[in-house]
Amino acid sequence: MQEKRDLVGRRLAAHRRVLAAVLAALGTGFALLALQPRPAGGTSILIAARDLPSGTVLRHEDLRTASLPLAAVPAGALRNQPTGRVLAGPMRRGEPLTDVRLISSGLLNGYGPGTVAVPVRIADAGAVRLLHRGDRVDVLAPAPSTDELTPATRPHRARLIAAAAPVVAIPRPQGEAAGALIVLAADRAQAAALAGAGPHLSLTITKPW
Repeated sequence: MQEKRDLVGRRLAAHRRVLAAVLAALGTGFALLALQPRPAGGTSILIAARDLPSGTVLRHEDLRTASLPLAAVPAGALRNQPTGRVLAGPMRRGEPLTDVRLISSGLLNGYGPGTVAVPVRIADAGAVRLLHRGDRVDVLAPAPSTDELTPATRPHRARLIAAAAPVVAIPRPQGEAAGALIVLAADRAQAAALAGAGPHLSLTITKPW
């Protein structure tokens, strides 16, 4: 009887050693899993594919998608391509695109069909500070120079680019860009004239009172 008890005891002891070894191996495995870095949850958003100036009409190639950890995604980050929308301010390459970076399509509520929002950079930033949304302005540019006239004899004329155009937005200044940006509601002919005036012209405004 004693021999049977000793045999059972030895078997139990052997099983205990095997069970302890298994539990130790499992514990080591779980510890190693816990120490491994876990993949961070992320989401895809749109970022600038290159430096973009104020007033850029966005095209598909201006933006690309990037995955950011959820904690790093800024509020209002866009995930769908806003092709055709206009930037209210400049963006650096790699900067996430958010809703406040775009000129709102609601700016044109109440205007007739065919009206578009046109960003215009005005040379005199001080004049822009006199404006408010809803003001109507004339946009003027210097007349093309005549080669045969000297600066002293050349007449000082200006040509009218857009007349009585409503101001629909005055974006907050960004960086050290020259002049100041305003957004006008214009028909397509006025928009084409403003776009054709060239980025380096000195634009001035007259405000009807």
